[in-house]
Amino acid sequence: MIETQNLTKTFNQFTAVKNLNLSVARGEIFAFLGPNGAGKTTTMRMLACLVAPTSGSATVAGHRVGQDDDVIRGAIGILTEAPGLYEKLNAEQNLDFFARLYGLDAATRAKQIQRYLAMLGLWEHRAKPVGGFSKGMKQKLALARALLHEPQVVFLDEPTSALDPESAKVARDFIAELKSEGRTIFLCTHNLNEADQLADRVGVFKQHLIQVDTPENLRRKLYGQRVLFRVREFSDAQMDALAALAFARDIQRNGSAFSIALAAPDEMIPQVVNALVNAGAALLEVREERASLEEVYLDLVGKDGKSSTE
Repeated sequence: MIETQNLTKTFNQFTAVKNLNLSVARGEIFAFLGPNGAGKTTTMRMLACLVAPTSGSATVAGHRVGQDDDVIRGAIGILTEAPGLYEKLNAEQNLDFFARLYGLDAATRAKQIQRYLAMLGLWEHRAKPVGGFSKGMKQKLALARALLHEPQVVFLDEPTSALDPESAKVARDFIAELKSEGRTIFLCTHNLNEADQLADRVGVFKQHLIQVDTPENLRRKLYGQRVLFRVREFSDAQMDALAALAFARDIQRNGSAFSIALAAPDEMIPQVVNALVNAGAALLEVREERASLEEVYLDLVGKDGKSSTE
């Protein structure tokens, strides 16, 4: 649904996006991660035909950026960091205005407005002027606006940044529902836990693409697969039993807990457990050590920064 080839955007002497090559599949939630000023929003604006690329090419929903811009704008939904609502109008009037711009008839407008206001918990506030809304309520209203015309590609820039925890969960559930309907979601976010929960794949970006993969694959590429074992009391006999396992070569011990790098955990964990029990261990815990997406992100961005200065 989204394809880019060497997509580049330069402002005067500053290159905000450099040679971006990216493919996002239909029905995928793709999270675009990077520090402030990395070029994430610029990328999204190019794909949404809000700013023109300096060079390179891109297609969105089968239409070429720079040639089919009006078609693309009508086929996508977009939530920007600034909601851009009319504060003297109420919520229902705001959505009706934008639905008219999308060419929806009266019956469809009414149906869509009710549907999305209800889904985002704003139906009871539909007659209130938007100027009196909290920042979070405006964010949810802008999210509803982006979906009125049922776009198949949705660009979301920090969709939960202004929301309290309860409202943020509503928004995340809403985004997951959009995926279940087969929509493609391009998500820019600083909330790495949110990206970990929602995204099929993530792209770590800083002017150029550093890595793209599933969160789990990125963890394994950086840190391998480690499994923690905790026993009641560790002994030399247990260490000897572990040393006898040919695959248990990277063991990190901390008191009565130790972790082992295992290439095939499903096959190897039972062998480790059997060896420990036979050596007299009282096993208290076995669990995979799972790095957070934040650790992965910071590691990748940090390594990229070092390599760019060397």
